[in-house]
Amino acid sequence: MSDSVLTVEALDVAYGRTTVVHGVDLTVRTDGVTAVLGHNGAGKTTLLRAAAGLLPATAGRIRLDGEDVTGWAPNRRVTRGLAYVPQGQQSFGQMTAGENLQVVADGRRDGRAAIGEALDLFPALKGLIGRQAGLLSGGQRQQLAIARALITRPRLLVLDEPTEGIQPSVVTEIERTIVELTGRGGLAVLLVEQHVGFALDVADQYYVLASGRIASQGAGGAGSARDVRTAMAI
Repeated sequence: MSDSVLTVEALDVAYGRTTVVHGVDLTVRTDGVTAVLGHNGAGKTTLLRAAAGLLPATAGRIRLDGEDVTGWAPNRRVTRGLAYVPQGQQSFGQMTAGENLQVVADGRRDGRAAIGEALDLFPALKGLIGRQAGLLSGGQRQQLAIARALITRPRLLVLDEPTEGIQPSVVTEIERTIVELTGRGGLAVLLVEQHVGFALDVADQYYVLASGRIASQGAGGAGSARDVRTAMAI
């Protein structure tokens, strides 16, 4: 098996005639955490949406475990092991938290076990199973969204701004969960963040996007914070 679960090669992505991502090369290592950093409008979410198959590439290649998936639909990428958690703590608001999990688990042989494992990772959700998801706090909905994605047992978990607008205690829980999951092996994480400290704490490597191009890249860890902030200031 390749030592990279996702490889992006010379990727261009456009909205209409406007190219937003320009010639991006990016690698997500197997069992690692890769952070993509940058200001609003840098092209981070566009990059993730292209990786998930929600936006077409206008040039370049996207590979999962070495296989070219550039033209694949999102559902086919899901079956290949990619799970995408978009920005904004998204859930089915009129359904209970338990129903949000069950709708993903239905049809899976291991659905019940997968729900149990997801709830073990986010124990705060166990007491909220019967509550309408739209009534949960932003942090609780974010945990629910990640738990729902994990039920598919992905090889690659793609997270877009998971700490946006949520309380510090939940940020800590999400950080703990990412470290625990990747530490077990079998899961890689591609993370978009503006919260530099959080991202570098969990990431093995980072990329900084500026105006849709890679402005800097390097190893994760708190010692990289100055280089990241310098690149983001360009």
